[in-house]
Amino acid sequence: MANGNGKTLTAEQELKLRQPIEDYVGKIQSKIDSLRADGTNRAVALQNSIDAIKRDRSITKGEKESRITAYKAELDKAKAVEAKNKDEISKLISDATAYLKAHFDKDYYQPLKESCEQEKVLAKEKYHKKIAELEKEHQSTMSKLSDRQEVKDEKYVHKNRMFDAKMDLEKELQQIKDRRHAAFVWQYHLIDLLRISKFTFTESRAQKWENYKYTFNRREFLLQNGLYIAIILIFIGLCIATPIIKGVPLLTYNNILNILQQASPRMFLALGVAGLILLTGTDLSIGRMVGMGMTTATIIMHQGINTGMVFGHVFDFTGLPIGVRVVFALFMCIVLCTCFTAIGGFFTARFKMHPFISTMANMLVIFGLVTYATKGVSFGAIEPSIPKMIIPRLNGFPTIILWAVAAIAIVWFIWNKTTFGKNLYAVGGNPEAAAVSGISVFWVTMGAFILAGILYGFGAWLECARMVGSGSAAYGQGWEMDAIAACVVGGVSFTGGIGKISGVVVGVLIFTVLIYSLTILGIDTNLQFVFEGIIIITAVTLDCLKYVQKK
Repeated sequence: MANGNGKTLTAEQELKLRQPIEDYVGKIQSKIDSLRADGTNRAVALQNSIDAIKRDRSITKGEKESRITAYKAELDKAKAVEAKNKDEISKLISDATAYLKAHFDKDYYQPLKESCEQEKVLAKEKYHKKIAELEKEHQSTMSKLSDRQEVKDEKYVHKNRMFDAKMDLEKELQQIKDRRHAAFVWQYHLIDLLRISKFTFTESRAQKWENYKYTFNRREFLLQNGLYIAIILIFIGLCIATPIIKGVPLLTYNNILNILQQASPRMFLALGVAGLILLTGTDLSIGRMVGMGMTTATIIMHQGINTGMVFGHVFDFTGLPIGVRVVFALFMCIVLCTCFTAIGGFFTARFKMHPFISTMANMLVIFGLVTYATKGVSFGAIEPSIPKMIIPRLNGFPTIILWAVAAIAIVWFIWNKTTFGKNLYAVGGNPEAAAVSGISVFWVTMGAFILAGILYGFGAWLECARMVGSGSAAYGQGWEMDAIAACVVGGVSFTGGIGKISGVVVGVLIFTVLIYSLTILGIDTNLQFVFEGIIIITAVTLDCLKYVQKK
């Protein structure tokens, strides 16, 4: 502790500074407490008693009613006293808060803050002096030693002493930080007692900012946000480079809409696989699911009779109304994708097969079946009126974005507001503990795969409408990597039980913006894969570091 030298304050000097504030506000607090005793405090106690009686099943209905009636009569009296004293209490609170505003910073907090800054300087000077002494002592000892083992032991001892000195410094700096933080919090503790935990918006924000600064850790911050900072810097660089190289600005209204439009179908895929990653799994069949869904939707919504065949048969759905064909295409996309994800989920949940294997098998089966059935041909365009029906443009705004927003809202609700969502986090975090607590790990796993299948089906259907058909078995190749990478970049951890929908959304947008920007710059597609790979390995590395630190 500092030793009162005009710049630093001892504990006794600090207490002397805060004593007038404590005395003044304390007297007002005593008056308020006496006024609240038969009013607010009594009303709260009576309301708690009424609530307790309502929950008590050992009391008869008649006795409950009689007791509640008696308590309500007393409660009305307490509320009357509360109303009578309200103005006087408000005046006392205003007096106390005005005094705090006038004297807390000037007479107490600022001198203490300056003292803490000076204490930091002294602590660092003491540390550097200690380091110099240790180095001098070490060099002196080393000059007297000749035995190899003794030299090795001396180096080890010196290293430990240096570490101890550093730990002492960090401990002292933390004590100074704690002292300043405690002084800041004390003001809001007084306000808390005066207003019974009612703070203004400004006061609440000030407390949150102080708590953030107090708990801030640079290493943890960089682990959590380092990748995002790097990507933002890269994007700023691209925004600067694009007008110089190509002569066109990157951040235009149309470009932003195009990015969001491209991201929308992929959002469904990322939201689907995010639930599987939350269970420490993955899905390698996403791209083939998209190809299967696109082919199915194109066949059903095709313009005229299909030119291609499926297992040697030509399908013709032109006899059905367009609205029916649109709904039927969506239904078939969801059914097919859900069937295959359910199969993969069953093998994962029932036989504890790793999702990497079960979904890889799905990927091969789907691609083989669709390619064999269609001979790998593209099925051309769908009815031109269908995209205007499903994803029309309203004053130039692509409504496919609204489909993605709706999906985000629904999946967010499922993850955060339903029992299934809470079970998803529980099973992902610790499946053994979840099973012991009564959660069915099998059905949670199956539910995650089925939900993923529904989202894949929707995504494939929307992509078919966006591209006006062009469904083929090869469509969607590599999309699984984009979806998985978006989730990882967005903070959904492969260690399980960690992730947010907001992170998934950010991850999808990051990758879409990056690919779009590189395409505008004319960067080769193969080099774009290199950029994606670097981002993925960086994201996973940071995720592993966070997991190791947590362990």
